[in-house]
Amino acid sequence: MIATGIYNAGLQLYKAGVYLAALAGKTKARRWLEGRQHWQSRMRKNGIGSQPVVWIHAASLGEFEQGRPVLEAIRAAWPSYKILLTFFSPSGYEVRKDYKGADYVCYLPLDTRGNALDFLDIVQPALAIFIKYEFWYHYLTTLHQRNIPTLLVSGIFRPDQVFFKGYGGMFRGLLQQLTHIFVQNEASLQLLRGIGLQNSSISGDTRFDRVAALLNEHRELPEISIFAGENRLVVAGSTWPADEKILSDWWKEKEETDIKLILAPHEIDDNHIQSVLALFPGAQRFSELKNGNSRPGDVLIIDNIGMLTTLYRYAVITYVGGGFGKDGIHNILEPAAYSKPVIIGPEFGKYFEAVELVAAGGALVVHNYRNLHTQMERLLADRKAYAETAAIAGNYVAANTGATQKVLNYIQEKRFLSNE
Repeated sequence: MIATGIYNAGLQLYKAGVYLAALAGKTKARRWLEGRQHWQSRMRKNGIGSQPVVWIHAASLGEFEQGRPVLEAIRAAWPSYKILLTFFSPSGYEVRKDYKGADYVCYLPLDTRGNALDFLDIVQPALAIFIKYEFWYHYLTTLHQRNIPTLLVSGIFRPDQVFFKGYGGMFRGLLQQLTHIFVQNEASLQLLRGIGLQNSSISGDTRFDRVAALLNEHRELPEISIFAGENRLVVAGSTWPADEKILSDWWKEKEETDIKLILAPHEIDDNHIQSVLALFPGAQRFSELKNGNSRPGDVLIIDNIGMLTTLYRYAVITYVGGGFGKDGIHNILEPAAYSKPVIIGPEFGKYFEAVELVAAGGALVVHNYRNLHTQMERLLADRKAYAETAAIAGNYVAANTGATQKVLNYIQEKRFLSNE
């Protein structure tokens, strides 16, 4: 089959590119390769497959957080099953490799036919769940051939995706092989109906359940409390250079004096952290603060991964990055769950939750630093405007929970897992 041959060739080119990047010293590429070495023997050594397994796959950290409510609900409802959690990206695996909610955490081997056969021979999952996307041809085909129930959870589809193109037949076939597709919204459902797929339904987005659960978590960051003191905090998360530039321009002209700023860049390699520090003279790294090297200052740069979700709890106002790049904004639901006003850049149209939250008034869009200055100063100075915006953000999240229970109900109804 020509399409399959092209797909396989593309995977080998991708792997070759990772090798070259690793040789060039790229840490992420090196980890991608090292994490997949001798994977068969490591999985057998860990005893994967010796007991009934539910396999859950997430591309990276964001997808893991999206699927986490489903994972934890399955673990609670069917405790006799082991949970295997796989990642494609090092940025997910490295952060969650010690996650206690799963029995096994590992990289997903590259999607070759041989790897898919070996992987499923070892794991023998009773149920496979893919979060949001990652439609790996050989894995999904082999799961289908073996009659293993396979779900897509929190799927989101757009007309420009390959499934809806004339040349996308192979990928449409993968969607047909899935046992069921849970989508986030009506638009996605209608797109699937338009290509003849009936194995789908609207569940909503499990991210709402995950971020709503954050309200019950009480992780403390004492260093952040010390840094803030009596000041109000603005937390800018998942920022890119364009975000950092307008934040720097606003910071130089800010009018309120009782505020401090925390930036958590999306990329935390040393070169990028140095560029952020150059934009904010006098700023300090979180690692310095944590090591007891605190010094007076109003700007803190987070140089690690994994704190952002909790950081938003400490904020008065939040800024979510990515809105000045072609890929669009990062997760706005985490700060909204805490009833924090969210400020974003203009590229958010691909994200229905952002579109809805902007329309409702819980998220504010800025196009340059002057817009940012106006919105920041208004929220910081006008208590009524602040309270209204914050309430809208929190209420939006609360009103959209429940997707996890719909997935769980389906698994129970179809009896994919046994309670014995």
